[in-house]
Amino acid sequence: MANNFSLHIDAWAHGAAIPARFAFGRPGEESPFAPSDNLNPTIRWSNAPQGTRSFALICHDPDVPSAADDVNQVGKLVPADLPRVDFFHWVLVDIPATTAGIDEGAASSGITARGKALGATEFGITGKNDYSAWFDGDTEMQGIYGGYDGPCPPWNDSILHHYYFTVYALDTESLGCQGAFSGQQALQAMQGHILAKAAHMGTYTMNPRVV
Repeated sequence: MANNFSLHIDAWAHGAAIPARFAFGRPGEESPFAPSDNLNPTIRWSNAPQGTRSFALICHDPDVPSAADDVNQVGKLVPADLPRVDFFHWVLVDIPATTAGIDEGAASSGITARGKALGATEFGITGKNDYSAWFDGDTEMQGIYGGYDGPCPPWNDSILHHYYFTVYALDTESLGCQGAFSGQQALQAMQGHILAKAAHMGTYTMNPRVV
């Protein structure tokens, strides 16, 4: 792996709190949840290794509760020792090798009920994020969610959530991903093609008692 390949997000320092404008939800004044600006941050990468033919970008949260029994339930708290699973917020592949970043708001600006479109964009091929499964059965919000949709951890969770934006330099122009492909499917398709990767992490919580 090339050690000088790097990813830059200037909106927050690595490991610091993500500003609410980049989140799907924020604490409300009269309720635990309020919709937020849901902007994707500006992302830049540099020093890709020789032989890079495309990039892929993944944003995921590894701290999502593995069971939803207590999630967003008044009078309950999601326990810290509950096993956690990955939740993908952004799945983007086949980014041209000539691309060096994505501007703020280019992949998301506001909440789109029923989800943004999948497929070709000006900066790559977008798969589905995990709001597609989260909103399944919600008559107002259910759909296939493409592109970026930001943090919205349970407002009664007892832990701080961590969000990893990772860019991969790949040795192929296309991973062959089609349709409603998931983050896991994109990662599987990358195997054997990764020349380098770089990540930038931020934290977020909807629970004011979590620091």
